[in-house]
Amino acid sequence: MRPRKAGSSFVSLTFVLLLGAPAMADDSLRDLQIDNSIIPAELANNAILLRERVLLDNLPVDIVESITTEVGPRRVGTEGDKRAIAWAQAKFEELGFDRVWAEEFTVDRGWIRGDAKAEIVSPYPQNLVLTALGYSVGTNGDLVGEVAEFATFDDLLAVPAGDSLKGKIAFVSFSMADYVPSPGESELGGYGQGTRARGRGHVEAAKRGAEAIVIRSVGIDNNRNGHTGGGYGYEDGVRKIPAAALSAPDAILLQNMLSRGGPVTMKLNMTSEITGPVVGANVIGEITGRDGSDEYLVLGAHLDSWDDGTGAIDDGAGVGSMMATAALIGQMDQRPRRSIRVILFGAEEIGLVGVQAYAKAHREELNDHLLGAEVDGGGGRINTLTSGVGDASVAVVREMYKLIAPLGIEWSDANDATGDSDMSVLGRAGMPALGFNQNSNDYFMYHHTSNDTFDKIIPEDMRYLTAAYATIFYVAAELDIDFRK
Repeated sequence: MRPRKAGSSFVSLTFVLLLGAPAMADDSLRDLQIDNSIIPAELANNAILLRERVLLDNLPVDIVESITTEVGPRRVGTEGDKRAIAWAQAKFEELGFDRVWAEEFTVDRGWIRGDAKAEIVSPYPQNLVLTALGYSVGTNGDLVGEVAEFATFDDLLAVPAGDSLKGKIAFVSFSMADYVPSPGESELGGYGQGTRARGRGHVEAAKRGAEAIVIRSVGIDNNRNGHTGGGYGYEDGVRKIPAAALSAPDAILLQNMLSRGGPVTMKLNMTSEITGPVVGANVIGEITGRDGSDEYLVLGAHLDSWDDGTGAIDDGAGVGSMMATAALIGQMDQRPRRSIRVILFGAEEIGLVGVQAYAKAHREELNDHLLGAEVDGGGGRINTLTSGVGDASVAVVREMYKLIAPLGIEWSDANDATGDSDMSVLGRAGMPALGFNQNSNDYFMYHHTSNDTFDKIIPEDMRYLTAAYATIFYVAAELDIDFRK
């Protein structure tokens, strides 16, 4: 077993054995009714031992603490991002990964957040709390305009293009917290609806003559801070207007003023600024398999974060769980049969830029990516596993699933997973994938805000999250399976 560096919290296999894990494993194998023609009994037994060991290990939490303390916010192209890239390479080395490297890419624009202030000028003068949406232009001094409210993004789109909103500040008041999904719609349907205005509202409002756009923050909290996001840029030939997100309490306050029937005038002052190209990087660590092949399994998370908080749940939790998953597999008595590659993608928050660079650079090798998955939903436990593999491999994944069912995880028969966030780009390109649906916990209360900090991490949940991934990917790395078939 390759030792972890001093100061680690690794729980040895011997310690697990002393806790009575062999009896636990034997009972589990009987109860789970594993098909040993697919997963040999010794492999299943080792997987259960690993699962129980990970549940006792604080490594994923330690990694999140490390990145949030030693690096903090890490928006692509910033000094924080540069520190994160160096941190990730050093952490991979510390954890005993066999190969570690970074692959740089260029982002066509950088951004300075600056300050963002807002106030109601009339009829009820009050200050408002808001934050600039990613890569917004500034106001070039004070910008004053009458507020025009739209309950949804579709309501804004229904306004004719031209000068309909000339001189006005568009306000999309859609509330994710109050959204009720339609039958069959994902529980994240409200987030999808909210991000339409966040990602495209500045372009559509400008087409209708607006001077600026503010939206209710895309989240479910009632804290008086804004949720940033966006970063998808402006459209050629369309005037660039400022875009910002009001805190939920201030969006409600603004609605209350508007409900009284008279005009409401707002003043904005934003000093954000778009700059020239910046450089980011994907950081990759690999546990080299013992069979010597060029095939590998892929675990993903995104290294970058928005700059208001310290990026603990989005996506420090993913970084911690994925690094720990591979490291703990690599620290077993025998290294995995196939290699495990952990990719910490850069520039996810501004439109999956890093993974697109990775896919382009590795397009000749994508057939060697045997199976992939990503954590980008905070540190909550897994509740459902969905496969996205060849038809003949579904039965194999189903047997693998039985090993994590005791963690409170359900099975989905859909077989349509493509991987989350960055990994979905590789999944749509043909890489087999697994979908690990997570409990959201309080993710949408904190993500993209100044409250996305380490104290929001729930250690036990992080251990359960990591145990699910470690168990599945350990078995997948040991089996001689082509998951495309």
